[in-house]
Amino acid sequence: MTERKLFGTDGIRGVADAFPLDPETTFAIGHALARHLAKSAGRRRVVIGQDTRESSLSIADSVSAGLAAEGVDVVSAGVITTPGIAHLARCRKFDAGVVISASHNPWTDNGIKVFGSDGYKLPDQIELEVEREIFAGLEQASGEPPAQAGVSTLPGNSGLQLDYVEHLIVGVAPVHRRLKLVVDCAHGAASAVAPDVFARWSKELSVEFIHRDPNGRNINDHCGALYPETVGRAVVEHKTDLGITFDGDADRALFADATGKVVNGDAVLLLAARDMKAAGRLRNDRVVATTMSNMGLEAALKRSGIRMLRAPVGDKYVLEEMHKHGASLGGEQSGHIIFLDDATTGDGLLTALHLLRIVGGSGKTLAELVADLKVFPQVIKNVRVREKQPLMDIPMVAQVIREAEQALDGNGRVVVRYSGTETLARVMIEAESEHEMHRYADSIVAAIQRALGV
Repeated sequence: MTERKLFGTDGIRGVADAFPLDPETTFAIGHALARHLAKSAGRRRVVIGQDTRESSLSIADSVSAGLAAEGVDVVSAGVITTPGIAHLARCRKFDAGVVISASHNPWTDNGIKVFGSDGYKLPDQIELEVEREIFAGLEQASGEPPAQAGVSTLPGNSGLQLDYVEHLIVGVAPVHRRLKLVVDCAHGAASAVAPDVFARWSKELSVEFIHRDPNGRNINDHCGALYPETVGRAVVEHKTDLGITFDGDADRALFADATGKVVNGDAVLLLAARDMKAAGRLRNDRVVATTMSNMGLEAALKRSGIRMLRAPVGDKYVLEEMHKHGASLGGEQSGHIIFLDDATTGDGLLTALHLLRIVGGSGKTLAELVADLKVFPQVIKNVRVREKQPLMDIPMVAQVIREAEQALDGNGRVVVRYSGTETLARVMIEAESEHEMHRYADSIVAAIQRALGV
């Protein structure tokens, strides 16, 4: 299949107001999506939502104008999480759902994610077809500003937000144990819905919210899932039982135990898998993780009679593998957890409720529940690159990668890949020896920097 130029592993991303998020292109994106929907839908309706970045409303306006120009009815859910839009697209019978968000990226970035009427992200082939329509539209417009780009989206529909909140609190049995929490909303989309979710879900929770005052520029600013140590410190400061932290669009969540130690997606997968297996809900006794998940998770799951499969990084690829192997649970170390019986995509709030239910029903602390997860030392290093040239086609890079793989020889792992959302190469090394881990990571990073560094 031809490589996509705009869509990455999680939609279209870039710097706000620059290509492909300038007004002309965002209008063309809405227009192209409308033309795609026209192939299969009759009366077309699209729900659109956004995070709290200062650029999100104008991009939503422009995409909405492009949709409206082709006769699509656009309904705004206002500030809402990415999984909230996925839920609404599926359950409110919209033909598509659009989210304006760049997830964990800084406020200067933004993005566009698209869900089909089934609540799933568009398949790669469909994204490629939409891309062709986008470029055709831009060529036809010849750089002239879109006539309707200033049309405003409707005010956020509070009924749609309430629908999503209701879906969450009805879908997970409430906890009946007193728990004190600190919740980091990252000044993002969770700020709009998390307080209502926790208040309505269980009266046994005492919740202290932090970073829930968005100003358009503080999303993910040294807070949220990109900085989980922040909620860890807050847990210690507020003397709570655990902490929860979301990313900007709240499709993932990380946690901290009572000592402030970060509990990542691997640990959540372990707890959820054991819980679902005990309840007879872990289909085929399989869990789908990614190439970045630690070898320790694989070993712990195996001890519980659960097989772990690996998918490429990206929750849409985790989902593909789940469908392929009939799995009901999958996720990423970064906190994207997919409970396929409950949702079509990763949902940080849903993950938080399930984890609270597990902790609350166990009578144990979070630290006690994950104590047997013995992780291999792991390091992940990012390298800013000027282009994404195939790494194994670069002799000096390929050589150091092969040397590391041969030296570890089954007692560790080497994963080198490009980010699907940023111009970064990611180098992940696992090894029994921390010295060896850092040595091989540094050598691969150095080779990539020499070959492709900015």
